[in-house]
Amino acid sequence: MNFINLLKVAVKALANNKFRSFLSMLGIIIGVAAVIVMMAIGQGSKESVRKNISQMGTNIIMIRPGADMRGGVRQDPSAMQTLKMEDYEAIKNETQYITYVSPEVSSSGQVIYGSNNTNTSVYGVDPEYLDIKQWELSDGVSFTEADINSAAKVALVGKTVVDELFPEGGDVIGKTIRFKSYPIRIIGILKSKGYNSFGMDQDNLILMPYTSVMKRILAQTYLSTINCSAITEEMTDQAIEELTAILRRNHKLKDGDDDNFTIRSQQEMMETMSSTMDSITIILVVAAAFSLLVAGIGIMNIMLVSVTERTKEIGLRMSVGARGLDISAQFLIESIFISITGGLLGIGLGFLLSWGANAFFSLPTSVPAWSIVVSFVICTVIGVLFGYFPARKAASLDPIEAIRYE
Repeated sequence: MNFINLLKVAVKALANNKFRSFLSMLGIIIGVAAVIVMMAIGQGSKESVRKNISQMGTNIIMIRPGADMRGGVRQDPSAMQTLKMEDYEAIKNETQYITYVSPEVSSSGQVIYGSNNTNTSVYGVDPEYLDIKQWELSDGVSFTEADINSAAKVALVGKTVVDELFPEGGDVIGKTIRFKSYPIRIIGILKSKGYNSFGMDQDNLILMPYTSVMKRILAQTYLSTINCSAITEEMTDQAIEELTAILRRNHKLKDGDDDNFTIRSQQEMMETMSSTMDSITIILVVAAAFSLLVAGIGIMNIMLVSVTERTKEIGLRMSVGARGLDISAQFLIESIFISITGGLLGIGLGFLLSWGANAFFSLPTSVPAWSIVVSFVICTVIGVLFGYFPARKAASLDPIEAIRYE
């Protein structure tokens, strides 16, 4: 019996038991749909994280004070004062792989205008900070080197701060707000970036000249961070090596001494987050894949029942010349047909559920093309593995005993 005839017989047998065939497919449908949805959510979340990080630039390098041991106790890096203005000046004047560099100091507290107030963070930075972090202005102008030199009381404010302090709207350029009783004149409004993938409001901030924050608000001479931008993402490693050499020289560290600073790149952060999201996705997919195992067992169970019910039919086929291979192939085709059909329906349901998760629950989803191919292959393998035992049982029946079976 050729393949076409075997396929027709298999389809007819399944059509005679539509409801039972559908129940056999249901486990595969649910399993494949679950795998597709888990992959879509994992991939979508990964792409969302990468997009949010990329908005800040993929060639950003951040230098922070390193932890230190004092009296046998490891100090908090944020309490260290190892980054000085001399480090910033050296980086600015000596580096070859850096395009922009900006010092950073920060403070958090209440900002007030009239009867309105809100809590925010003030960052003291250089004008190049806007290029490093890819900030743009929606209104007004940025502060200048002259403002840096004079420690001017000027600031660029985020949209959230504007909305909280000026709910009535109108032109806010030139208005004076107060941060910890310190008056600040608004000269520019930052273009909104919204919330990032970590749930942080990127617009709830104020940018000021770093000299203003250091002298007038914090009264400190050290830096909390130095932000840099490598020429290209590919040159990040060379830039880090260059920065390390400059800082070790400035800090008079000997060959055996540990660095008293840490250097992290945005590229490193992106790779770490991608690796974390991949691990989470794998866990979700493995959990969903267990339903495919259960579905495969269900198919084997149904096919065994089918063999038992059709024992007499098998005996008649064998008595008129059907070989054991033909009988085995017939039941194997039925098993594979159930699995593949269920897989195709599961892929369709998975796409629908992924769309629903994005549309109704605002979950970032993205169905990778390779997940469809993998799902199809897995369904075929399940059909073969769990259909083989029933097919072998059918092929091994004795024709005479099968005909006499009641």
